[in-house]
Amino acid sequence: MSVAGPLSLGQLSVWHDIRDLPSTRWHEANNAALWALPHGVGTEEVRTALRAVVARHPSLRTRYDLQDPGSPGQLTPDDDFSDSLLVVETGGTPPGDFVTGPASLRFRLGDEHGWRAALLTRAGTASHLLFVKHHIAADAWAEEVLHQEFTGALTDPSGAGPVPAPGPAELAADQFTPAGLRRQSAALDHWDRLLDRAPPVALPATAGAGAGAVQATLRSGPARAAARTVAAAAEVSPSSVVLAAYARSVARICGTDALLVQLMSANRFSARWKNVVTSMNQWVPALIEGAREDDLRKLASATHWSSLGAFRHGAHDVTAVAALLAGRPGAPEPACAFNYVTLPERQPPDSGEPAPVDEPAITWEEPFTSIGPRCYARVQESASGLSVRLTAKDIGREQCAELLWDMHHTLLSAAGEC
Repeated sequence: MSVAGPLSLGQLSVWHDIRDLPSTRWHEANNAALWALPHGVGTEEVRTALRAVVARHPSLRTRYDLQDPGSPGQLTPDDDFSDSLLVVETGGTPPGDFVTGPASLRFRLGDEHGWRAALLTRAGTASHLLFVKHHIAADAWAEEVLHQEFTGALTDPSGAGPVPAPGPAELAADQFTPAGLRRQSAALDHWDRLLDRAPPVALPATAGAGAGAVQATLRSGPARAAARTVAAAAEVSPSSVVLAAYARSVARICGTDALLVQLMSANRFSARWKNVVTSMNQWVPALIEGAREDDLRKLASATHWSSLGAFRHGAHDVTAVAALLAGRPGAPEPACAFNYVTLPERQPPDSGEPAPVDEPAITWEEPFTSIGPRCYARVQESASGLSVRLTAKDIGREQCAELLWDMHHTLLSAAGEC
C-alpha cells in the first residue's frame, strides 16, 4: 500500500493530540453515536446502507503510516474493506448502556480503519446502529454527514446513491499548494501577534484538587432562550453571546480584563470542502478584551469580531505553531477553550434527542477523555436548550460549578435587560 501524501492540517492536529499518549489512553480520541433506525429495517438493509456510505468516503477506508511520528502520512484508501456487522441483542436494556465498551476499544490506525459499528436489536428487531469512530476519521460535522447519508441509503436503497466524495488526501494536497501555504503563513502570523498582546493569566488551581480532570454538564432551556434574546439585540450569533458569558465568568475568576481563549474552528467555510468526511477541527486563539464588561451585548459584539478574526486563521500547521511556541519561552497559555455545536432539529426527534429542560441543573460525569485544553467548555444547542459540558483539570468541582452557574446567571440577567 502506497502513501497518498501528508496528513491534512486537521488530521495532523488530531495526531499531535494523541501521538505521545500511552497506549492505555489511545481510545480517548474516539467518539460514539447512536443512530435510531426506522421501524422494520433488517440487518441486511443496514449492512448495505453502511457499506454504501463507507464506499463513498475515503476517510473511512484510510490507514496511516505512523512509523515516523514526526512525519506521519496517510495511505491510499483501501478498495476492499470488511462489512461485517456485529449484532447485539439489548434485551430491553437502554441502548446507551452499550456505548462505553466499543467506544473504549482503541484503533490501531496503521492496521485498521478508524471506525466500527454494531447493530442493536430488541427482541430481534433492529433499533439502533452504534457507530464508533476515531476523531482522525471524522469530526462532529462529518459524523452528521455520515448519519444523513446512512439514513438516506436506508430509506431509498434502490437509489443510485451519491458519487464518490473527495477525501482528506485531496484536502491535504489543496492545503499545501502555494495558496494554501500562504494561508498557513498568515495563520502563523496571527498566533505570533496574539502572543505578543495576550496577558499571562490562568485559572488558579484549587488546593487539593490534584491533577485529575472533573466534568460537569449544565443543561438549561432558559439559557438557550436568553442567548437568543441577547443575540438578537446585539445582532450577533447565539454562540458569540454564550462565549461572551463564558469568557466573562473565566475572566472574573482570573481577575483579568483581557483573556486569551482557544476556539474550536470547524474550518468548513469553503463550499468545496464543507462536507468532506475527515477531521477538520483545529484550535485557534482569540483575544477577548474588556472581558469583565457588565454589558453582555457589548461584550458579545467584541467577542464576535475577535472570533471572526480567529476563524479566518483556523486552518494552520500545528507543527509550525509548536515550533513558534518553543522559540518563545514563557509564552502565555490560553486561559480556557470553547466549542459551540448546533444540533439539527429532527422531526420527529429520534430517541437520542433530549427532552426539553425547563429547570436548569448540573450533572457530574466521569470524563471519557482528558485530551486537550485545561478548561474546556463544549456547548450544544438543540431544541431542548443549551447543554454546556465543562471539562477541567486541577480546578475542582466547586470552581467548575461556580463557573457554570455564573455563566448561566449572566445569560439570564442580560436577557432580562433587553
